Amino acid sequence: MQYISTRGGMSPKKFSEILLGGLAPDGGLVVPDQYPQLSADDLKTLAGKSYPDLAFAIISRFVDDIPAADLKALIDKTYTKAAFGTDEITPLTRLEDDLFIQQLSNGPTLAFKDMAMQLLGNLFEYVLNRAGEEINIVGATSGDTGSAAEYAMRGKKGVRVFMLSPYGKMSPFQRAQMFTLQDENIFNISVNNMFDACQDMVKAVNNDAAFKAKYKIGAVNSINWGRVVAQVVYYFKGYFAVAKEVGEPVDFCVPSGNFGNICAAHVARQMGLPIRNLVVATNENDVLDEFFKTGGYHPRGLDQTYETSSPSMDITKASNLERFVFDLTGRDGAKLAALWHTVEKAKGFDLSPADFARMHDEYGFRSDRSTHADRINSIREVFNTYGVQIDPHTADGYHAAKAHRQAGVKMVIMETALPAKFEATMQEALGSKPTMPAAVADLEKLPQRFDVMDSDVQTLKDYVAARAG
Repeated sequence: MQYISTRGGMSPKKFSEILLGGLAPDGGLVVPDQYPQLSADDLKTLAGKSYPDLAFAIISRFVDDIPAADLKALIDKTYTKAAFGTDEITPLTRLEDDLFIQQLSNGPTLAFKDMAMQLLGNLFEYVLNRAGEEINIVGATSGDTGSAAEYAMRGKKGVRVFMLSPYGKMSPFQRAQMFTLQDENIFNISVNNMFDACQDMVKAVNNDAAFKAKYKIGAVNSINWGRVVAQVVYYFKGYFAVAKEVGEPVDFCVPSGNFGNICAAHVARQMGLPIRNLVVATNENDVLDEFFKTGGYHPRGLDQTYETSSPSMDITKASNLERFVFDLTGRDGAKLAALWHTVEKAKGFDLSPADFARMHDEYGFRSDRSTHADRINSIREVFNTYGVQIDPHTADGYHAAKAHRQAGVKMVIMETALPAKFEATMQEALGSKPTMPAAVADLEKLPQRFDVMDSDVQTLKDYVAARAG
């Protein structure tokens, strides 16, 4: 398996060579030169496997430069009942005969990001130890990626984490999850701006080749290919859990801001998983909903980014969309680079009529958006009808799933986080506090450690350089 850049300017590399990085040297994103293909017989063989065995069967098709026994051991170490609360790892909650929620938030930070990040932490440590190297991870979070990365990397040998987040824009619980960590290799930076500004700072650091090389800068944001690969697994697990027989079409609805989670679903579909439609759910920051409904991708400025009650999706530049558009436009690196050149000039682009049609007809994408009122109504409806508490982001997914359900086709909504992370919104919707896992009941009372910074790239570089060792 070889990896290339969406923009065509990177020589092919192996998985371990691209695992630790973010952007490719040409500013693009790393993708496999081809997707592994699974036949109907292959799928039937996978259908009955445990989560760790399924994960190995899928991930080993993308990772062939780590000995199979070592890779299997890392996966088995990651996906345990102790870490995720159940042997199933991602059990499904049935709402109706053809409507399900796949539980992805049973990990240590109560969000779906743990599903990939816990494995990434073990992979990073293994690859670094094998090479005798260290890495400084510079990342940005709108709420859940940061804590998932920090919990996965805390105490890991040879790893430091510098995590940027928008000052005052996350929920109190999300802040506490990150800022209460006292590990010496964890640095929290609260930026006086929106998430997109944090993401732009991280991209600027990655685009400075000399700085990146000198300080061994790596990435764990959703642009990291290792995260996408790990997320592919649970789409297979969800499909096998609901399909009566292999080959039955199933729809998935995915709350999305940066397009990483649903990009993994797209990859699963390209590998041969019988996914019919992929429904993208957004909040009021609806740049993705606009793209899938009109074919126009026009990221908004920071002054047009709304603060919403599903804050992890308060994103108006969906970085991983580049991977899908690369496939959509025939994997033409020059064409993709030209499109994203217009994005970087704040102009955006519009798909050709042919590509727009293929996006719906061949790739099965649909989309919808939610408002705060929709979110509150969805939380109430799911609780009153099914007795299930869902967080505000999963509520965005429920709203979109209802809009795109088709009789006789199973729909799986991908859970984003546990309601405990969003107490104020849950209180508004249900009139009571959400169920709080005992292990984190007093988290917000603990001392917090973080630094405040303006959105200035040089200030960030100086901060990292002073602490990178």
